Amino acid sequence: MALPASAKPLRSDAERTVRAILEAAERVLSANPAAPMEQIAEAAGVARTTVHRRFASREALIAALAAWATQRFHDAVEAARPDTTPPAVALYQVTANVLHVKIGWRYAMGALPTDSPEVARVHAAVLAQCERLFTRLRDAGLLRPDTDLDWARRVYYALIHEAAAESPDTDAAVDALATRVVDTLLRGIGVLAGR
Repeated sequence: MALPASAKPLRSDAERTVRAILEAAERVLSANPAAPMEQIAEAAGVARTTVHRRFASREALIAALAAWATQRFHDAVEAARPDTTPPAVALYQVTANVLHVKIGWRYAMGALPTDSPEVARVHAAVLAQCERLFTRLRDAGLLRPDTDLDWARRVYYALIHEAAAESPDTDAAVDALATRVVDTLLRGIGVLAGR
């Protein structure tokens, strides 16, 4: 999780506790967005006072959860190495990785603050990577030379959003959705005359 520049790094045990609380918060708040901090503490296996010591308020916990999800989103895109992996492979891997985050951190991804400079910075970095990847896809002949790359990216984002809404419960199901998203983007769903 990205810490403010003024924050001290957490000890490894404290970092594990924070992660356990954030993961529990995601599970609990996904099931019941109005769940109290006590329920989150119980799900994390820690005392209520531990949650309050780490997060001064429910709002602070949700902000930390959103920051955590934002970092997971960024890491998911980075892990696919979209600038160096062959473009078709990178597109599939980015898609699968992002779907895993969007599905696994559904509450947190929905709680991302729209006015956060950190969220804006991460999204700008991801957008820049996506722009480069789509240029590489076009240059490799996987997209038509006259493709409007901005439109193609927006369609791609919409496909990912719709795929994530299906709520698959296994890695294989997420991978199948990623394949469907990539196939739909690259091949479409219509039959062209003359093919």
